[in-house]
Amino acid sequence: MNTKILMIDDDLNICESVKLYLEHEGYEVKIANDGVQGVETFKLYSPDIVLLDIMMPRKDGWQVCREIREISGTPIIMLTAKGEVFDKVLSLELGADDYLIKPFDMRELSARTKAILRRCQAESDKHGDETIRFDNLEISRQKYELKIGGKPVDVPPKELELIYFLAANSNHVFTRDQLLDKVWGFDYLGDSRTVDVHVKRLREKLDGVSPEWNLKTVWGIGYKFEVIS
Repeated sequence: MNTKILMIDDDLNICESVKLYLEHEGYEVKIANDGVQGVETFKLYSPDIVLLDIMMPRKDGWQVCREIREISGTPIIMLTAKGEVFDKVLSLELGADDYLIKPFDMRELSARTKAILRRCQAESDKHGDETIRFDNLEISRQKYELKIGGKPVDVPPKELELIYFLAANSNHVFTRDQLLDKVWGFDYLGDSRTVDVHVKRLREKLDGVSPEWNLKTVWGIGYKFEVIS
């Protein structure tokens, strides 16, 4: 069965061009031309990945991203006509996996799509109960579940992979580039600010959970999951 892609964008010309290109590469592509239709189509279509424009009628891409993240960890690539840092950071904070600035090259869109799908497939192919436990914290990579104080907490897949990796290598300092390589994959085409955004979101969830560990910034180097003896 072909990989299913949902593109949510009100630019009919771009949608048609992307659809033709990706279908030629063997994908099954569905189009929605506004945010409301996009959310409805997502629920009915169950795509493997979403290409999501920001500026749309009825409901913008940021709101659509929020609503998808409430019900699914399906990877999302945000499409924006702006190169502003704010747009990139907000997209990542809302749970997007990557972003691409318009006008984009079809080959780059295809490469980013393939990279994300490969990572998702690699994770789904893993077996066994890979659960890490610390005081008031439980991280299951098999179930893609984060528990704080025994209660499940909603967390996007990439955040879970990041905290799992850091916790599995506690007290070891990793640079942003190393984390991009280990968590996002060597073929990730984004930049190191992605790591900062995901760490910030994790800290909001983990702040004050336990005095026995913390997610620490090592200034000038990167981050570590510090276990306090």
